[in-house]
Amino acid sequence: MTNWKLALASVAALCLTANAFAGQINGEYIEARTCDVYTGPCFANGEVNSGGKEAVLAWKVDEGSWNGVDLTGLGVALVVNGSDTLGFGGTFYITVDRVRSVVVVDEKANEKQRAALIDFVKANASHLTREVVKVEAAPISLTTDHLSSKGVLKVGKLASIETRALGKGDCVCTNESVFYPPLVKVENSHPAYTLNMNFAGRGLNKTWTNVNQRGAFLATFSK
Repeated sequence: MTNWKLALASVAALCLTANAFAGQINGEYIEARTCDVYTGPCFANGEVNSGGKEAVLAWKVDEGSWNGVDLTGLGVALVVNGSDTLGFGGTFYITVDRVRSVVVVDEKANEKQRAALIDFVKANASHLTREVVKVEAAPISLTTDHLSSKGVLKVGKLASIETRALGKGDCVCTNESVFYPPLVKVENSHPAYTLNMNFAGRGLNKTWTNVNQRGAFLATFSK
């Protein structure tokens, strides 16, 4: 191969590599639900159709862009209320007729970043965002320590999550496992104990506070 062909091939390879990395986005994820996700079959059966209809999810972008918009350092949250237990996958797969949701974007985001954050949530949680009833802006902070399973999410005065690690005292039937997987596709997920999870905003015709439940996940994401 001639020198100019080699040079052209090298440039093309560099461009392809640059484009591959240009669209990458990664960060931290937290989720809490109003049912046990780490539990035994007997306890899970008791919550089906009665618990687990509500959830709070949040992503914090460590670095990267979406739709060509840099979202580094920004967060976005999704608050969900379903007509039934949000059991998508896992041991029980439950058909949920209706899911209503509220999207909360980081108040630090500009107009383009807000649009990109909303599209990011809709693309990564399409089954939870078919009926978005409200979009709000609020300060969002998320800190996670995967070794201790400690996660703290604050979404202004609208929502929050606080978790700790699951311990021996949290096992009741000694047959516990991850009964429900995370509601969206993530990486490195592991269950955690919900010390507190609440939603105090508008749009879903209800608010809630949920404490002391084996109902959370910490994870990472990369797209």
